[in-house]
Amino acid sequence: MFNISVNQIDDPLRLLDNPLTCPGLFYATPAIDGVISRIRIPGGILTSHQVRVIADYANIFGGDGSINVTNRANLQVRGIRGSEAALITLRSVELAGIPEVDHIRNIMASPTAGIDSSELIDTRYLVRELDEYICSHKELGGLSPKFSVAFDGGGKVSVCQQPNEITFSAVKENTFIYFHLLIGGEATNILLKPEECLFVVAALAQLYLNEIDITEKRKPRLKKLFQEKGLSKTLEQAQKYLPFPLNVSNHTYHINTNTNYHLGAHPQRQKGYSYIGIVLPLGKLNINQLYNLANLVDTYGSGSLRLTPWQNLIIPDIKSEFIPQVQEHIENLGLHWSANHIYSGLVACTGNKGCASSATDTKTDALALAEYLQQHISLDIPIKIHFTGCSKSCAYHGKSDITLLGAQKIENNTTIEGYQVFVGSYEQPFGREIYSYINQAELPEVILRLLQVYKLREDANESFGEWVDRYLVSELQHWFYVGGIA
Repeated sequence: MFNISVNQIDDPLRLLDNPLTCPGLFYATPAIDGVISRIRIPGGILTSHQVRVIADYANIFGGDGSINVTNRANLQVRGIRGSEAALITLRSVELAGIPEVDHIRNIMASPTAGIDSSELIDTRYLVRELDEYICSHKELGGLSPKFSVAFDGGGKVSVCQQPNEITFSAVKENTFIYFHLLIGGEATNILLKPEECLFVVAALAQLYLNEIDITEKRKPRLKKLFQEKGLSKTLEQAQKYLPFPLNVSNHTYHINTNTNYHLGAHPQRQKGYSYIGIVLPLGKLNINQLYNLANLVDTYGSGSLRLTPWQNLIIPDIKSEFIPQVQEHIENLGLHWSANHIYSGLVACTGNKGCASSATDTKTDALALAEYLQQHISLDIPIKIHFTGCSKSCAYHGKSDITLLGAQKIENNTTIEGYQVFVGSYEQPFGREIYSYINQAELPEVILRLLQVYKLREDANESFGEWVDRYLVSELQHWFYVGGIA
């Protein structure tokens, strides 16, 4: 990982006065509950020592004593009291790069890279090389804060469905491993050798910087700029910056979208070892849990843990015979590990306690829903439930089974919080609307009724999205009326 001397930052406190659109370490991003600090964790991999230092950082400089895993496998601490000492704390364990490029989004990779029994290539070295490249080229600071790159090794746990400006997806062609290039989520017909990927990132970044005004605070996304230009024209112009010709393939490649293998216990490619994915309630950890997880990975693992873009985490390299003991320790920490647990698919944005754009207190409402469902139903298959306080959908950009969009009503001069209810996945951005407004107090019973009917399905393997897409909105609404919910 790139190392930086404290002396390279002239005045960290001055830099905290330079706001950008996304949270980082070197500038203040204010929210209702205080300044947000977001720590980039390339590939989501942390050593136990780094985990303990982050816990110290949150304890000393943070607000409510908690740490959040984001949907890019970053760590976020809210209510930060900015000081040079805070930056030095993180820089001591190579978790603070340079301010010029700190706003660029975290480099994403499968959280099971190197341990996935089905992967085609271990992408961890590519993440390290790209991070070193970004940190050593200050001119990349002109890129949009939304600039993002992902490496998918072709294993069981895929990150191809995560939104990224540039994605490299491993494929096998004859006996060789290549990376299929996607730009803004759109598949190209370009195949790249692993050693060519960094050159392509550099070429696309240069092409972008040539097209925009780098002094503008709100820069367009690379995806939008290149869509306007056209994919073929983009690749044609990028070729000018490459020392090799782009390899065009006539094949169509399937993009892996499986994610369920990131939770629970699974055998690794290393014989006799397993990893275990841990469910974090709404991606949140308290400081005590973080310290205990550091001890756990030192005792049973290899002294590291991995954050996932689904706001959970993984402990790798556990001797398989110790999995039951590790599961017990996880439960004793108040955490969970089953993919079918209600928290495994529950996602919520910050809500109106931390964000002025949110119409509702999403975090509190999501926790209330989870507690209610745990008391009344057990899930036999993972269900993705997404709470978002506004249409920007900051917490989750993928497809959900149920999306609850914050809404408000005025009754007797009083603001009543509630939600629009969307289900299914074939209509964008949230699915089909089945209710334009449900009072927050009534919401748990509505969702319970829907899940109860789903559990009566004939095909036990049918996902919630597949099942609900077979019915008309009027049929879905009828079940609520039958259940006594208007």
